[in-house]
Amino acid sequence: MFVTGMHLSRRAVLRGIGVTLALPWLDAMAPAGGGLRAQTAPPLRLVCIENVHGAAGSSAFGAERHLWAPGRTGSTFDLRPTSLRSLEAFKDVLTIVSGLDVPSAEPFTAREIGGDHFRSSAVFLTQAHPKQTPGPDVEVGTSLDQLYARRVRRETPIPSLQLSIEDVNQAGGCQYDYSCAYVDTISWSSPTTPLPMIRDPRVVFDEIAGVVGGDLTAAERAERRAEDRSILDWLTTSSAALRRRLGAGDRARLDDYLTNVREIERRLQVVEAWNRTGEPRELPSAPDGVPDSFEEHVRLMFALQTLAFSADVTRVVTFKLGRDGSNRAYPASGFGGPFHNTSHHGARPERILDLAKINAHHVAQVAPFLGALQATADADGTLLDHTLVLYGSPMGDPNLHNHRNVPFFLAGHANGALGGGVHLAAARGTSLANVLLSILHLLGFDDLETFGDSDGTFDLNPSKA
Repeated sequence: MFVTGMHLSRRAVLRGIGVTLALPWLDAMAPAGGGLRAQTAPPLRLVCIENVHGAAGSSAFGAERHLWAPGRTGSTFDLRPTSLRSLEAFKDVLTIVSGLDVPSAEPFTAREIGGDHFRSSAVFLTQAHPKQTPGPDVEVGTSLDQLYARRVRRETPIPSLQLSIEDVNQAGGCQYDYSCAYVDTISWSSPTTPLPMIRDPRVVFDEIAGVVGGDLTAAERAERRAEDRSILDWLTTSSAALRRRLGAGDRARLDDYLTNVREIERRLQVVEAWNRTGEPRELPSAPDGVPDSFEEHVRLMFALQTLAFSADVTRVVTFKLGRDGSNRAYPASGFGGPFHNTSHHGARPERILDLAKINAHHVAQVAPFLGALQATADADGTLLDHTLVLYGSPMGDPNLHNHRNVPFFLAGHANGALGGGVHLAAARGTSLANVLLSILHLLGFDDLETFGDSDGTFDLNPSKA
């Protein structure tokens, strides 16, 4: 790149008729003459992943056997007994925090007892107690992801993406006089504004790839899709012109990026083609772009997140892996029983071990995502270097519907702000809100003194000795 002297804006795109595709990081985007050292810090991405129904390791039996949190704290922790064992290759970027509570998800009044499943998700990223109402007058708090999205929204075309795996579009009231809005999203742009979550990977792809905008009507886009053509077919001229101006390294990086775009698009086309055959579906009411396979659905959603981050289309994603009360089964976990029923294990060891298999399977879906982030170059490092991934549940032991000792971990170095490679045990009674406040400080909110029900901060970078 320094041979040609060319300089590209980070916001440069490929354009075709009805299509706009953002570009990945290229060396040509570095400041002229200064190389990468002349840049400001690379953009910091945030991913918040919620699982529901707590964890087997939050039960007394599970805690004794380290089914979630490792037995040792510090840097010498052992993941093998835990539901996090699939993340062994990423130990150096893991920050596991055990022993955290979510008091704002507990019932505050007698009328709220029993309604834990119907308020928990609303608490996860807000750490605020939801107003009990079945109507539209919902109120909880602004979520962590949306505070960050508000800060960086001028930097990207899409301020944030809210994604889900299960159907979370149920209007009206759920049970225990709670609005379904509390169950159906984890993102709140204000205390009274829940954000809808996208379940269909096709919708996400079209938004990232810029197919939604441009010069085409919805009918014209549908006609193009029916032709089974790639969006890259409409970008041939602009991509060829750009390649001619790039150095060898950037050409290779651009080619890899376009190949990845095409591979995701091909996978979507395969799913849609199968779902339109008329063959019986496991998820008959799901959109055509939603795979029946949980694993393929999650893989597609993570691939889309990697694509969005590599092109800097957005820097904030929330991802809801399930819906409270769901009885979906996960045979690939090694146990085929329904999720919600299994979570009510009755303190029976064999049932707790079954739940641990489901927990481990859910976490295992994250490992390939971390690998993809690690394999994707970004400025002076990789996407994993410049991303903070948050994974957890606002519920602890689901058999008791409590919110103590909840499962939680972080992954990624967050632009060097997070050391990783450590298991930290919180003092008894420590609120997850304290950790989220410290995360907000890592994200640049240095002047924020409280978040939710926090009563202090939590040191995420102690000595590993």
